[in-house]
Amino acid sequence: MTATTPGFVCAHHHLYSALARGMPAPPKQPHNFLEILEQIWWRLDLALDADTIHWSAMLGAAEALMSGTTGIVDHHESPSFIEGSLDIIADACAAVGVRVNCSYGITERHGRDAGDRVLRENERFLRAGGRGMVGVHAAFTCSDDLLERAADLARRMGTGVHIHVGEGPDDREAAGRIESLATDDWLLVHCVFLDREVRGTIAHNPRSNMNNSVGYAAPSTRSNTIVLGTDGIGADMLEEMRLAYVALRAHDVTESPETAWSWLENGWKFIPESRTDVVEWTYDHADSPWHVAFTPGIRAKNVTTSTGEKLLVDGRPTRIDIDEVRAKAAESANRLFSKL
Repeated sequence: MTATTPGFVCAHHHLYSALARGMPAPPKQPHNFLEILEQIWWRLDLALDADTIHWSAMLGAAEALMSGTTGIVDHHESPSFIEGSLDIIADACAAVGVRVNCSYGITERHGRDAGDRVLRENERFLRAGGRGMVGVHAAFTCSDDLLERAADLARRMGTGVHIHVGEGPDDREAAGRIESLATDDWLLVHCVFLDREVRGTIAHNPRSNMNNSVGYAAPSTRSNTIVLGTDGIGADMLEEMRLAYVALRAHDVTESPETAWSWLENGWKFIPESRTDVVEWTYDHADSPWHVAFTPGIRAKNVTTSTGEKLLVDGRPTRIDIDEVRAKAAESANRLFSKL
């Protein structure tokens, strides 16, 4: 008997990182979170152009679908290619058949004018009918004025703010700076160094937090609704749920897989249509938290939408040629690496 579930949602992704695997080593070894940003991710996002944004989104969306993930809440940055970048991501995801909620992370790392341009890109995309939020990279890279304008834009557009909060020690002041601005529709990402109650949903990214050695966010101790994200390390949400459970268990031995599973299900809050998709899995208990928590290697076999369209058949996407996407993405990645 084949187990089925709805399509899952990756509640915090960076699709632009899909091409990062295998990238050249940084100029010098990073020793803390800020150096990781400076030596790796801020160099990568600065090198992105229209082509690399497109193929990273195509590959990331295809791999999400192949993992039974039919919804993505994406957070984007490409300082050298701002205007129109969110359209490229949305169009790529639509081509694959994956729903996406887009935002561009505003920042003043490259000056006030660049921060203004990014704010306008969020507004342009939303006013054109794009599905999204107002993105903020992190409070420590923004002035109070820019944070206030981001919050105001979100209010005017009837959406929330998608923001990294207290991911590392350099952003430990974030909660105090956004406390008076945040509303219930905000998406607060990471929250490892969150030192007070802040309104919004918290996106927990256990694998990324471990990889960056920033500490454990202890989401089970928060009163906020918790969702699961990957922070750009793929979109295999059963795998992320499995790791979220292990990390939770290391923190509190009385906890069960059902807690981490509830965080996975909470992702439908942001893309509820994914709940109407039907995913058939290679494991006959893929709908059971207690089975999934202890069974690595579960893969999506077929994905069917509520309208009957088959987006995935025998593990392969139907709308696109996955072999061509992988080949084109590899070419684009090589060109991206040559710019680093």
